[in-house]
Amino acid sequence: MERKALYAGSFDPVTNGHLNIIERAAKMYDSLTVAIVINPNKTGFFTVEERAEIAREVTKHIPNVRVDTFSGLLADYVNENGFIASVRGLRATTDFENELQMAQMNAKLFTGATETVFLMTEPEYSFISSSLIKEVASLGGCVDDLVPPYVVSRIMEKLDK
Repeated sequence: MERKALYAGSFDPVTNGHLNIIERAAKMYDSLTVAIVINPNKTGFFTVEERAEIAREVTKHIPNVRVDTFSGLLADYVNENGFIASVRGLRATTDFENELQMAQMNAKLFTGATETVFLMTEPEYSFISSSLIKEVASLGGCVDDLVPPYVVSRIMEKLDK
């Protein structure tokens, strides 16, 4: 049986911290789906389609990673696709408190034996967030070491710089 895992998030945009979690999780499972959550209540910096294209580009070097999009409950997507793990990245204790609450709710909603697996972000990425990247870039700051080069070019294109 194929051991399929999921790493879901908004990825608006993908950061080096996200990519680090993706690369590490891909080594742990036969396949890893990076799933971009569609939230109709939020307007993203990048469209869902752009985020998916960017994620495909920055993960193309990892053969067992695929990119998808979904809306609705994470548990429904997990249950429909037979994932054995939902991977979550943790940066700090504040992340843990939020993620623990979500993991416990998902445990009630998962119909199979799906586990939530927490991976600690490498220390050099612990302060990076997509929101911070967008803010720094929009104010003219350098984000070159914080996101993959392709993401830098897409951000600059979006900001028309």
